Amino acid sequence: MGDASGIGPEIIAKFFANGVSAPAIVIGDAGCLERTIATLHLPLKIRTIASPDEAKAETGTIDVLSLSNLPADLPFGKVDARSGQAAYDYITSAIDLALKGEIAGIVTAPIHKEALKAAGIAYPGHTEILADRSGTSDFAMMLANDELRVILVTIHVSLRSVPDLIIKARVLKTIELAHAACLAYGIAKPRIAVAGLNPHAGEGGLFGHEDEAEILPAIKEAQSKGMNVSGPFAGDTVFMRARRGEFDIVVAQYHDQGLIPVKYMGIEQGVNVTIGLPFIRTSVDHGTAFDIAGKGIADASSLAYAFEQARLLQKVAAR
Repeated sequence: MGDASGIGPEIIAKFFANGVSAPAIVIGDAGCLERTIATLHLPLKIRTIASPDEAKAETGTIDVLSLSNLPADLPFGKVDARSGQAAYDYITSAIDLALKGEIAGIVTAPIHKEALKAAGIAYPGHTEILADRSGTSDFAMMLANDELRVILVTIHVSLRSVPDLIIKARVLKTIELAHAACLAYGIAKPRIAVAGLNPHAGEGGLFGHEDEAEILPAIKEAQSKGMNVSGPFAGDTVFMRARRGEFDIVVAQYHDQGLIPVKYMGIEQGVNVTIGLPFIRTSVDHGTAFDIAGKGIADASSLAYAFEQARLLQKVAAR
């Protein structure tokens, strides 16, 4: 359900009200969802369940595995440790259920990093919790929409620390995960582009050494393993080239380099996919939107898209 002080409960309620294309349950807070449904005047009811196998997937009903009892006066749009702790509990429960095969995948509503911190939870975001809890060492964040796929070498770290983290082994592993991500989407022969770290991909060393010293060797090794990968390309043009159809996925070196192009195209049709996990995980590509939480104006389109992408990945995996 994500952070209850944000728009998570609202977009979930709207998502179910619009009709769900496959059986789904919510891991969250039944009382919070009931209050949201009442506020929005939606034709839905809540049914609490103790385990996923109790779900009935009835139209007009949300089956909720309720793990918290958040107060009715929990404020919207404010960092709250209670929301942070609850959100963490929802995530870890979902991970455990996925690892046991009791659910087919996880679709997450947004969490708030400051709320996690306020609750004493030392993780910067969903991705790191998912990887740690599942024992996954090689993982990456991919953002995608119908026109562009981007995977990140570094994720939630300061910009100042990024250059030190751009090493051959990390870039190579991300290229390999990019290849695996495309295969998971049914792309038989993935075309992978790698963005450079520095302006003009370093311009032959004039603007930094990382592109030639670390990124290019990783590309060459990936090529020797039979992957169709090229670069490093200037970051100011490679995403445009991919959007035009030249590449299936772009490996970006840091968070904003990769996410700005995707989110600029609109968060309504974007999805966050964690690559490398032993289960399917997709998410909305927006945050908790504290500025509009509780106002009834949140858009559930990204959540619906994330759900459909999880279904697509499930179908491809079952082939």
